Amino acid sequence: MNKEADFLQQLGQDRLIASIKSPKNLEQFLETEIQAAFLLTGNISVIKHYVDLLKQHNRTVFLHVEKIPGISYDREGLKFLAKFVKPTGIVTTKSSLINYAKQEGLVAIQRLFLVDTDAVAQGLKTVQDIKPDALELMPGLIPEMIEKVVKKTSIPIITGGLIQNESHIQAALKAGATAVSTGKSWLWKKYE
Repeated sequence: MNKEADFLQQLGQDRLIASIKSPKNLEQFLETEIQAAFLLTGNISVIKHYVDLLKQHNRTVFLHVEKIPGISYDREGLKFLAKFVKPTGIVTTKSSLINYAKQEGLVAIQRLFLVDTDAVAQGLKTVQDIKPDALELMPGLIPEMIEKVVKKTSIPIITGGLIQNESHIQAALKAGATAVSTGKSWLWKKYE
């Protein structure tokens, strides 16, 4: 199997992705059964150490490129990540990085903010053109929008942002999200 297929299979099992926003969260995450993490902490000098630590524990690691100071948001930045840091993939709001990431063998997740109807329409058009491996919708508290987006694309949907409790996770999954991302460590468990 390839990285994308492995990741999608894993999402279908866990249904949750831990958003790691501080070094303390790394240890909390390693105490869970959740396999996938979005890494939103660190900088160019420590990010390889964090990725190596998580990979040593057989975890799937995605770097949110814009949250890692010192990494450029261009082809060279993606080459550096792919060749030296070696995460499973990236999360980005920048559609221009999706193709670069895929060319470098990284799984690419496009983050789309549900700001208004026009932003969603433009975001879906872009997603159809660039074909990321998954789409993360934010915030994750709008089940109606999750349902609409699921009907308009075959790309797996992850949703996150403002998730505060299990009912938010269940509502997003029921609306058709493949998985939910959250930085709330007390919610880091597997969901059906």
